[in-house]
Amino acid sequence: MIPSMHDRGSETIGLIHYLYGPGTKEEHIDPHLVAAFDPLTPDPGRDPKATYEQLQRLLDQPVNALPAGKRPEKHVWHLSVRAAPEDPILSDEDWAAIARRMVAATGIAPDGDEAACRWAAVRHADDHIHIIATLVRDDGRRPRLHNEARRAQAECRRIEADYDLRRVPAGDGTAAKRPTSAERHKAEHEGRDRTAREELRETVRRAVAGATSEEEFLDRLKGAGLLVRTKVLPSGDLQGYKVALPDDRNGDNEPVYYAGSTLAPDLSLPRIRKRFSGDTPSQDPDTTASAQAPSGPATARRRTTTAAWQAMLVIDHGEDAEVAAHIAAAGEVLDALAKTSAAHTRAELREAAFVFERATRSHVQAERGHDRALRQAARDLVHSGPALGRGEDGATTAMVIDMVFFLVTAAAHWHAKKNHAQQAAAARQAAKHLRAAYQAAASIPLAVLYQRGRHLSQPLRQRQAAYLRHAVPELAEQALAEPGWFALAATLADAEAVGHDPAGLLSEAAERRELATADSITDVLVWRLRRMADLPADATAMPVRASAAEPGNRRVTHPLAGRDDQPRRAR
Repeated sequence: MIPSMHDRGSETIGLIHYLYGPGTKEEHIDPHLVAAFDPLTPDPGRDPKATYEQLQRLLDQPVNALPAGKRPEKHVWHLSVRAAPEDPILSDEDWAAIARRMVAATGIAPDGDEAACRWAAVRHADDHIHIIATLVRDDGRRPRLHNEARRAQAECRRIEADYDLRRVPAGDGTAAKRPTSAERHKAEHEGRDRTAREELRETVRRAVAGATSEEEFLDRLKGAGLLVRTKVLPSGDLQGYKVALPDDRNGDNEPVYYAGSTLAPDLSLPRIRKRFSGDTPSQDPDTTASAQAPSGPATARRRTTTAAWQAMLVIDHGEDAEVAAHIAAAGEVLDALAKTSAAHTRAELREAAFVFERATRSHVQAERGHDRALRQAARDLVHSGPALGRGEDGATTAMVIDMVFFLVTAAAHWHAKKNHAQQAAAARQAAKHLRAAYQAAASIPLAVLYQRGRHLSQPLRQRQAAYLRHAVPELAEQALAEPGWFALAATLADAEAVGHDPAGLLSEAAERRELATADSITDVLVWRLRRMADLPADATAMPVRASAAEPGNRRVTHPLAGRDDQPRRAR
C-alpha cells in the first residue's frame, strides 16, 4: 500500500471538482465519500441534493473563521493511498477504516481529538482513495504535521500486515522526490511516458556518467538538448545549476527549471563534484591506457566487463564505503550502456538504468576514488560511441550485459543484507530488465557459436566434455544437457586452438560467484571464457580449424597472439 503526499493547495473547491470529476482519462468510476470527520458530511457523489460547494464550505469553515490576515494561503492537504495491483479489492468499510487510521497517524485528526482538522475521503476507483483536509483545526490552531509523509508510510506498513496485503519495502529517506500529481497529469495530457522531472533526472544521470569535470558535465547537458542555467559566485566558481526541457513550459510559456538537488539527492552540484574528486590519475597501466587511448564500442565493452568483475569482488568482500561507491558507479555504467546501446537492447537497458537509480543511494556514505575503474569504464562507453548491435560490438554487448547482470545481482544481495529494502528491490527489478536485454543481445552470437559447436568432430566435442567433467564435476552434467553446450564446446575449442588449457580456464571461471544460480551455466561460461582467453566475442571473427585443435597442433598464429607469434597463455 503506497501513500502519496501531494503538494498543498489553496483552493478546496478545485480539488473537490477533480476528486468527483471524470478524471483525465475518464477513469473515475462512481466517485463517492467513504469517510469524513463528520458522519453527516454531504456526499455529492451519492446524494443528488448535495453540492460540491456545500462540501467545500463545510471543510473550509475553520479557515474562513480566522481573520483574513491569519488564514494560511496553502491550506488544502491532500493524501492518496493506493493498494497494490495484486491486492484484493477492499470494501468501502475497509477504506473508511484505512482513511481514519491515516488521518490519525499523520496528525490531521488524532484519535479522540474533537477539535481536529476537518477531512473527507473520496473513493473513485477500486484500488485507492483520496483524503482531503483543511489545515486549520476547529479551535483555530494549526495541526502538528511534522514528518507526516514518513508517518503515513509507517502506518501503511501496519495496514498491510493487518489486512494481509502485499508488503511494500520501507524507505529510508534517500529516494528521489516523486513527481507531483500535477506533473503526472501534465505528462499524461502532453502524451509523455514520463514526467519532465523523471526525463530530466535520466538525462542528467547520463550526462554525469564517467564525466571528469564540471565543464564536461555541463557540455553534455547542453549536447543532450537541455536548457541549462548556472549560478556563479563573485569568485567565478560555479555554485549550482538548473535544467529544463525545451518543450516543458508553464502557464506563461516559460521553461520549467529544476535544480539538480530536486531531481535526486546525488545530482546536486556538491555531490557530483565528489565523483570528480575521485578521478585522480591511476597507476594501473590498463586503466591508464584506457583513459588515454580512444577505443571502439567492442573494446570499451570488454574493458567494462573486466571492471564489472573487479567490482563484484569488492561488493562481496569490501568495506561498506567502498561497496557504496562501486554500486553508485555501477549506475553510471548502466546509464552509459543505455545511452550507447543498439535499438534491440535500448528499451530494456534504459529501464534497467532507470530503476537501478534507486539502488545507488543509501545512508552508507560512498568513499569516492575506489570506484575509479567503473567510472572510467562508463567514460569509455560514452566516448566509444553507439554500438551497431552486430558483429564484435554486438557480441561484446551480450558479454558485458551478462557480467553487469551479476554485478547488479551482487548489489541486490548486499542491500538485502543491510536491510535496504527499497534498494534491494530496485536492484532485483533492474536485473530482470538486464536479463531481457541479454536475451536480445545474445541470441545471434550464441546461435553462431551453437552451429559451430554442432559442426565440431565428435572426438573433439568428447574431449571438451572431458575437460568440463574434470574442471566442474558438480555442474558438468547440467551444462552438457543445456542447448548451449554446443556454444561452450566451440568456445573451448577456440581457446585450445590458441594455446590455452581449457580445463584450467574452466576451473578459474567456475570459481566465480553466481554460476550455480545462473539461468544458463553454459551461457555464463561462454562469455567468461571468451573474455579470459582474449577470444573474439563474435565467433565469425575466428573460424575453428579442426586440425588446429587436435593434439600436437595447438600452436597457431592468431591475431590475438603475442608479437612473437607464440600462443597467449591463460592469466
